[in-house]
Amino acid sequence: MFFKPRFVLTQLILILALGLSACASFLNSSTPTPQLPTATPIPPTATPPPSAAIVNGEYITLAEFQAELARYKSAQTALGKTVSDEDASKTVLEDMIAQFLLSQAAREANFNLTEADLKSRVEALATQIGGADALSAWQSAHGYDDASFQIALKRSAEAAWMRDKIIADVPTSMEQIHVRQILTYNQEDVSSALAQLNSGSEFDELAAFYDPITLGELGWVPRGYLLDPKADEAVFALQVGAYSDVIETDAGFHIFKALERGEHPLTPDALLTIQELAVKNWLTDQRAQSDVVLAP
Repeated sequence: MFFKPRFVLTQLILILALGLSACASFLNSSTPTPQLPTATPIPPTATPPPSAAIVNGEYITLAEFQAELARYKSAQTALGKTVSDEDASKTVLEDMIAQFLLSQAAREANFNLTEADLKSRVEALATQIGGADALSAWQSAHGYDDASFQIALKRSAEAAWMRDKIIADVPTSMEQIHVRQILTYNQEDVSSALAQLNSGSEFDELAAFYDPITLGELGWVPRGYLLDPKADEAVFALQVGAYSDVIETDAGFHIFKALERGEHPLTPDALLTIQELAVKNWLTDQRAQSDVVLAP
């Protein structure tokens, strides 16, 4: 069971009432019946909504999840992609949990989207899409009513604010390594390249041989930019002028060489990658500190 039912006092009250009635038959008519103090009624406990998950006490309702899942599947179909039900459900739920964590953190950081702000955003969207009727039609086509759309819009705005706050802390310049590589697509070629390097062949000549277009040039890369952990670790373990052993990744077989090392401005693409990595790391840390309960 996802939720444990709370103990209800109804049965206990009935037992006490029946017990008192039975005891009353042993009393004679001259004995006054004792008056019991009136108990303060216990307010009913709200029934938790059917949920896909609970994030720090906040429910991702089953209705919300199913509606978002339907929108995700529709979008994938429109893109010509086929996604299994299991993969789609996992992707949508993880994205929703991330959005809840970001929006909760935004509120904790005193970001407050007022009703007036929300109304202004809705009106701006209506203007962009062609009017209130067009927005209403879009909502219906995507499984929203006015209430659920405004809830989703508010949470999205909070999450976006927090995401912007995280990436604003990413520096635009950091330690980087200027890297060149020999890239091959089979073990035989890379083994041959490594043997030639070890025999004294020039790295740049071999890099150009295997990639005459880019000459093996990767440019300046910050830690985390290469995405593959093995490649990232190998590159940042190099001293300037040294080359790595063979590193196998999904892209192929690599031998990396460090040409220069030092503080350097991030390229736009590298900055975007590091910003995305910062958000990913923040979510990992935040989730580890949070109480996230998934429905069985």
